[in-house]
Amino acid sequence: MATTEENQAAPANTDDQMDERLYSFASLDQYTFKQRVIIRLAGFLLFWLIRVIGATLKFEIVGREHLQPLAENQPLVYCFWHNRIPTATYFWKSRGIVVMSSQSFDSEYIARFIQRFGYGTAKGSSTRGARAGLIQMIRAVRAGKSAAFTVDGPRGPIYVAKPGALLLAAKSEAPILPFSISLDRCWRLKSWDRIEIPKPFARAVVVIGRPIFVKDGNSEAELERFQLALEAVRDQGDKLIAESSSSLSRNANSVG
Repeated sequence: MATTEENQAAPANTDDQMDERLYSFASLDQYTFKQRVIIRLAGFLLFWLIRVIGATLKFEIVGREHLQPLAENQPLVYCFWHNRIPTATYFWKSRGIVVMSSQSFDSEYIARFIQRFGYGTAKGSSTRGARAGLIQMIRAVRAGKSAAFTVDGPRGPIYVAKPGALLLAAKSEAPILPFSISLDRCWRLKSWDRIEIPKPFARAVVVIGRPIFVKDGNSEAELERFQLALEAVRDQGDKLIAESSSSLSRNANSVG
């Protein structure tokens, strides 16, 4: 049952109004002219960079069978680590997945970048912060849309899961789908999480974990189970990439 806070978060919206809010670019009126130009340009250039590189990537999927028990139109809460955003954005594109976006300069061009790939964005407010964005996501998932969380974002610490996705899954009764994408070649930015930009023609191993059904979003036991599941898919993907690279290196040495 929805809480009073969720019911009062916003007036009742039709599906069209919800889509307009989630999938349209936000107003940039609060920014200076220079900032507006940077946001528009950065979002556009990042979209084309990932679109062009993404088309060259060699994806391999491990754990596809974990999707089979789920209903075809089952809303999901996709969960992954923040530094895998660029490749994950390309891989899951054009599904109408809704993601959280904060009210900040950096978040504005990231939001525009992912919206160009067919994602929706639920924005926190300047007064209520992430709580307002989370309530929008709960409403969207209950309406049949899937959502996605970078579980250690937006500022870390790296590889430490936060409970926001658990709260969303519990309130919306949608299962969490943990996944990770590991690359054999990438550029790593000097950000807090060393975000990974795939290099052209890189091998990308996508590891999909078992769905997680959450009853209590505030449970420490659930958070620990969640953390372990995310670590497992990341470690499995990284191990497969490392083993492949090691094998190629040995073969190259033997030929030499």
